[in-house]
Amino acid sequence: MDPLFPALDDARGEALRFGDRSLTYPELSAVAGALAVRLRDAGRVAVWATPTLETAVGVVAALLAGVPAVPLNPKSGDAELAHILGDSAPSLVLAEPGTHLPPALRDVPRHDVDVHDIGVHDIDVHDLDAHDLDAREGRTDRPSDTPAEPDPESAALIVYTSGTTGPPKGAVLPRRAIASTLDALEDAWQWTADDVLVHGLPLFHVHGLILGTLGPLRRGGSVRHLGRFSTEGVARELGAGATMLFGVPTMYHRIAEALPDAPELAKALAGARLLVSGSAALPVHDHERVAAATGRRVIERYGMTETLMNTSVRADGEPRAGTVGVPLPGVALRLVDETGEEITTDGPEAVGEIQVRGPNLFTEYLNRPDATAAAFAPGGWFRTGDVAVRDPDGYVRIVGRKATDLIKSGGYKIGAGEIENALLEHEGVREAAVTGEPDPDLGERVVAWIVPADPHHPPKAETLADHVATRLAPHKRPRIVRYLEALPRNDMGKIMKRALPETTAGE
Repeated sequence: MDPLFPALDDARGEALRFGDRSLTYPELSAVAGALAVRLRDAGRVAVWATPTLETAVGVVAALLAGVPAVPLNPKSGDAELAHILGDSAPSLVLAEPGTHLPPALRDVPRHDVDVHDIGVHDIDVHDLDAHDLDAREGRTDRPSDTPAEPDPESAALIVYTSGTTGPPKGAVLPRRAIASTLDALEDAWQWTADDVLVHGLPLFHVHGLILGTLGPLRRGGSVRHLGRFSTEGVARELGAGATMLFGVPTMYHRIAEALPDAPELAKALAGARLLVSGSAALPVHDHERVAAATGRRVIERYGMTETLMNTSVRADGEPRAGTVGVPLPGVALRLVDETGEEITTDGPEAVGEIQVRGPNLFTEYLNRPDATAAAFAPGGWFRTGDVAVRDPDGYVRIVGRKATDLIKSGGYKIGAGEIENALLEHEGVREAAVTGEPDPDLGERVVAWIVPADPHHPPKAETLADHVATRLAPHKRPRIVRYLEALPRNDMGKIMKRALPETTAGE
């Protein structure tokens, strides 16, 4: 079997850095290998996924042991955490020493991940000369009884969905899905062992953990985790030789806001090889602000827990704002209408649900055969629930979720996402969300939820409707505008539209 982390056996230099703490590849191999030996018969382990070196080591150790790991969000409420633990039934939980665990975990045996088992101290690998580095690496060999590489179809991670339509479901991700996604991104992003990735994303979901942490480790590159995102941290790390930045739209929005008064941030971003945004659509106006200040274009990719990555703008392709690029190598993608028939035309009115198939897919929802069966269409196509249109050259533009963002108004199918982007181009709009609500004449009417740039002088509803109508089409203009102080968002910065009716501040 091909190893998931071939670099653990031959790479030298820094693998992981969290703040002032780091591990070289030989050190990571030694400490994760030693823990893997202890975990080999554990069955299934939970990982208290704080943004720390210990979380990364714990996940790598579980993967080396062939033991499925269940990342736990430290911000989960008691009820959600109890559901995940009851559903996944881990035999133990891996945690950073000294971390307080909530009562829901009191009955799960705890194992502290102690990287100091191999004498790792707060050493900056960049301050060591070649002789010192060789000596440091020479002390750290992986145990000879580390478990053999498991079967590619075996479960690697069980990652729980956000639970927006019910209790979170555990998506079982096999090793081949992780390998195929990371290898497809190697091709799309020209990702090499020379790349140093910066991110400040949480480690309990696929973006921060699989792409942001396991991705560099599969390549033999390095990851520098900020612990907590800050524009100062981004400027520092990119300015110190890092080549890639992963973030979510909220992070890039903060970057765009900071750029006019932060020349060091603009210089650092300008020197980066790749700026990647994901997990939600990056508004076009933030794309343009970053590009204007730095000369660098942010590229977007599209994926989800069950599929890992499906599409991306390629490093050697056109960085077209508002799109998530083209299907990745090995991924088949189609758009289907409400009857399940494939849509073969392109263009802004050919709106359909995205379905995908390929080696990047999960195998099942844990303990949910009914939900697993319902998730797939005939032929092995996974129903993403995302709605998109496609440009003639294959670039995909996501316009929302089928359940909340596909608006049927006056005989038209309208994607909320394109209206949101149009609204965000108005100088009086800071944030925007678009939904549909019943209308006796139109079937559904378009509703805009606006956070004004100036709360004391919000743009008039008529002004915003005209603004959208001139950029898109008259039938896509909002019929109702509601003003809010802030949009409800989850930990990843995604707007929680189901919470919007409870947050109305005016109309």
